[in-house]
Amino acid sequence: MKQQLTCFFLLFCFAASAQFNLSGVVKDANGYLVPQAQIKLSGSGISKETQTNGAAVYSFRDLPSGTYNLEILSGDFIGFDQVVIKNANLRHDIQLDNAGDYELDAVAIRAESIKTKMEKQGFAVNVVSTEEAAKRNIQTNELLNTTVGVKIRQNGGLGSNVEYSLNGLSGSAVRIFIDGIPISTFGSAFNLNSIPPSMIQQIEVYKGVVPGYLSDDALGGAINIVLDKSAATNLNASVSYGSFNTFQASVNGLYRFDKSGFTVKASGFHNYSDNDYEVSGRSIVVTGLGGVQTPITARRFNDAYRSTGGIVQIGYTDVSWADQFYVGFTGSDDYKEVQHGAFMTIMPYKGRFYESDVALANLSYQKSDLFAEGLDVTVNGYYGSRNRQLNDTVAAAYSWNGERAIDFRGDEYEYTWGSQQEGGPTLLKISRNVASVRSGISYAFNDAHKVLFNHVYSSIDREDSDALRPLLENTFVGTRDLHKNILSLTYEVNAFNDRLKASLFGKYYQQKTISKDPELVTNDAGNRIIVDEVVSSNKKFEGYGFAASYGINPKVFLLASAEKAIRLPNETEIFGNDGDNVVANSGINPEQSNNYNLGFRLGAFDFNRHQLTLSANFFTRNIKDRIGLPIETSLNVNDELIVYVNQGSGTSKGFDAQLNYNFNDKLSANFNISKFDLKIENRGTEVAVPNTPFLTMNGNLRYSLKNLLQKQSRLDLFYTLYYTDEFSYLVPQGSNTVGDEFFKVPEQLAQDLGLSYFFPDKCFVLSFDVKNIFDRPVYDNLSVQKPGRAFYLKLNYSINSF
Repeated sequence: MKQQLTCFFLLFCFAASAQFNLSGVVKDANGYLVPQAQIKLSGSGISKETQTNGAAVYSFRDLPSGTYNLEILSGDFIGFDQVVIKNANLRHDIQLDNAGDYELDAVAIRAESIKTKMEKQGFAVNVVSTEEAAKRNIQTNELLNTTVGVKIRQNGGLGSNVEYSLNGLSGSAVRIFIDGIPISTFGSAFNLNSIPPSMIQQIEVYKGVVPGYLSDDALGGAINIVLDKSAATNLNASVSYGSFNTFQASVNGLYRFDKSGFTVKASGFHNYSDNDYEVSGRSIVVTGLGGVQTPITARRFNDAYRSTGGIVQIGYTDVSWADQFYVGFTGSDDYKEVQHGAFMTIMPYKGRFYESDVALANLSYQKSDLFAEGLDVTVNGYYGSRNRQLNDTVAAAYSWNGERAIDFRGDEYEYTWGSQQEGGPTLLKISRNVASVRSGISYAFNDAHKVLFNHVYSSIDREDSDALRPLLENTFVGTRDLHKNILSLTYEVNAFNDRLKASLFGKYYQQKTISKDPELVTNDAGNRIIVDEVVSSNKKFEGYGFAASYGINPKVFLLASAEKAIRLPNETEIFGNDGDNVVANSGINPEQSNNYNLGFRLGAFDFNRHQLTLSANFFTRNIKDRIGLPIETSLNVNDELIVYVNQGSGTSKGFDAQLNYNFNDKLSANFNISKFDLKIENRGTEVAVPNTPFLTMNGNLRYSLKNLLQKQSRLDLFYTLYYTDEFSYLVPQGSNTVGDEFFKVPEQLAQDLGLSYFFPDKCFVLSFDVKNIFDRPVYDNLSVQKPGRAFYLKLNYSINSF
């Protein structure tokens, strides 16, 4: 009897301690795989979350026997399912019905996706899915450029400088994050043209009012790139080739050991382009004898770009002490030739380029219900070096035909200063030690009340040197240090059966800058000594805001948000950057703004197989000490160098709206419009801010054909339209408008076509895209011309077991 009791006790302990795996595939009603569906598991005191990978496979590890509820989210719908694990691993597949709902005991339950929930929190936010873009020849920037209220400002082709405009505020007023870490930490190679959409789970675009959890000085808004955090074993690889000798490749994968939870995760990318597209216009000329200028159509010849980067992480996922814990390394390098200065001038550069590299150690930790239910903790940090070198040693001048420029006598011309840009030959190197740590802790008292505390610290220790300078002069090179702390406290409340959602937050900003410049001085004894001239500042500000939404009914929501926002000058604006032709301005002041949003969201409304959603946002930005390029006149434009200044105080007022339509999951359409005025008081006169498009519109169409050529295959057809109204990059000069046309950027209409063919096993996707199909001239910042018609072919491959 005692032995039987002992055996029973041991069997009971084994059953209680044994852990098993749950996995399966998510498909739609026609049997097609559904990647990137969010699945939440709860039950037996356990709460976990995962996402289907590129092959639509989900998995949960280390679950004891018991009954579990599954919450499945895809598109605008949510469903519920239930599974029972009985002392064995379980395979459980999930299938959607035609309406996009899941069924449990023949009862369909409909609710909102994570995307819809975020867009109903009260913030002026758009959540952008990357599922389709990951399979196409679309860069992340192109995906953002079709988002309502967002305008990408790019100076040329792949690898060129990019700025992001949200409701008229742009530049550093808009902060870009990767998992909440400022993207500047990662260096120039890690930009939104380089990071493939397949590495991204979703993109969050906050306009004007930024939630406390991002806790940064994002005065005009923020774009947060959320990388894929799925813990399921998977591998995705893609390669594309197209016009201008453009080659792009990426690979990302994860492997998890089921028993221990030990996880290895890696991703990498490589990009290259000659960027030798054709340009024409007022500055694209060849100067001949006697100074006669002949307009030509030319190819850019000193604009090549190359970037390579990757992330390797090891750690543990879905274990008792951590949902995710990783330590790893992030590295990249890039090479970029510089064709001209800030403007396209009649004498382009040849031989001017810069190189950069980044090496960062990283650590991330995430745990829900740490020590107590409702207590969540996240930490994400990077530390390492970031270097950049500018090479400008060629004295020869060139014309747009790629040949040596001649003077009016016909002799080959050389710059007297010995380099392409004024200032003399240089091998300027900027070395930085960088650190960025974001931490957050939140506690949910219950479903209605939650408190969050977040902190972000970032620092840059910068030192400049130039190998072409004399040793003595390099000895006297100064250092530039910047340290920033931002804290936020947020209270969230849900009331009236979740009809009212509100978020109240306060932010504290602190930035310290230190400049040290050694110089030789004579002391009282008459001896020459080296003394550091130190200039420092320590600026502190407070901000606060709120966001709220109210559901009149489940399909009609009113949204409102406001924030007193602060934007501290960044490193480039304070210390300058020769590689980007930016001059230092140590006296620049922080930018401040009172931001207001008021909007609504209607839908989704269903009519048989038709679905319609409409949203709109009206906004005002009251700006003080706006930071931007000088309000220039035609008499003082500098062809090469730019400097950031406080333009003055002003307002931005306008609206944006978006309409989404879907028919039977076969045809989808999207149209959005953004219209605003942005005026600054400059020298006692209110003027429209130059170099800013005030009206933009975008449209998208997608149509799916199933079982084309092969059973279980799918062909997606795409059409995209971009419209930008005419704008000027200089302020009109009074009532005399003669010559103003020279500074106008004309109205632009660009259109793209694309197709993606999904092979039956859904592992292979072949895509073909045509950009700017009618080869229309398109321009952006300071009227710099962008690429014309281009063709790209891409192959994407995904597997979930190896």
